[in-house]
Amino acid sequence: MSTTRRTPDAADADHRYRYLDESGHLVEDPPAVTETTLLELYESLRFARAFDERAKSLQRQGRIATYAPMAGQAGAQVAAALAMDDEDWLYPTYRDNAAKFARGVDPADVLALLAGHEGDGDADARVMPEYIPIATQLPQAVGAAWTGLLRSGEPEYATLATLGDGATSEGDFHEGLNFAGVFDTPTVFLCQNNGWAISTPTERQTRSETLARKAAAYGVEGVRVDGMDPLATYVTVRRAVRKAKDDVAAVADEPADPEAVAAGPSGATRPTLVETVVRRFGAHTTSDDPSRYREEPDRSGDPLPRLETYLRGRGLLDDERVAAVGDRVETRLEAAVERAEARETDPTAAFEHVYAEPTPAVDDQRAELERLYEEYGDRVAGERH
Repeated sequence: MSTTRRTPDAADADHRYRYLDESGHLVEDPPAVTETTLLELYESLRFARAFDERAKSLQRQGRIATYAPMAGQAGAQVAAALAMDDEDWLYPTYRDNAAKFARGVDPADVLALLAGHEGDGDADARVMPEYIPIATQLPQAVGAAWTGLLRSGEPEYATLATLGDGATSEGDFHEGLNFAGVFDTPTVFLCQNNGWAISTPTERQTRSETLARKAAAYGVEGVRVDGMDPLATYVTVRRAVRKAKDDVAAVADEPADPEAVAAGPSGATRPTLVETVVRRFGAHTTSDDPSRYREEPDRSGDPLPRLETYLRGRGLLDDERVAAVGDRVETRLEAAVERAEARETDPTAAFEHVYAEPTPAVDDQRAELERLYEEYGDRVAGERH
């Protein structure tokens, strides 16, 4: 985080910290982010946007199941994932594919999962399987972070758990934040506040002025950032990750929020609640019709052109380089679709790992499915399964 005192222009009326305005121009001195990281941010965001469009198309064709678009939120996801260290663990929700890809998850695995195959999560990338029940990942991320403290007496890694604004109304949010505060775990809570929990607006979720302010009740630091500014999100989450692991330099940095809570012997808490203010450009999922409950969202400040404008101004991108990134993205995406759709289907895999030891009922159901396939073949599941 820049150590220069922010001017009023560096935060909007809602106290969302930013480095780039909605057009992609700096509002304060640029942060110390390497050119390699900046270009990785851009290409990862380009891939996330392309994947999002392709996934929606595949769903409409019946080639994958229900899909949760991430346009408008992918900038925050990519920036947060790249701000993590290799040893850290990501606890994602169902909408966080951009973060998963930035951590190294194979997009073919995600497409295969959406087509009904087993195999979510990636231990090598240190990414947990995506969490669909709301907020259940939060206590688990805290517990995993606590493990390292119990084992060695100091943080071995940080955990980063993503959540939406609606998750702050769940009991698991309270339990996770409270436990993290009490035991000072190396956990970063990345709240993507898009203003809507499906069709419920944020003002029906809470009377709190901001979601970041909820952190104060648990004795941890709360930060509010413009989540559609990849630079601001990267720098904020990077500081939170370093602070989580007792990095003295990170603790000494200027807090990203003037109302940040300071506690503990190091002068700052390990856990941080980062509220990234974003917009959900599309539907909640492909089964949702957002026109029934909200107006068309404002697309100004889109993180992709915003970042591209900044990188062009820095001389890191031009038309030729932008086209080259597009070519790499398309090649990678086409290969992922081909690999995903080439996978063989084994419907009986649905019965594996239901219990440590299969119960008689599970064995009976598996035997019945095998009998049906033997008798009717692929007609049991239709032409696609």
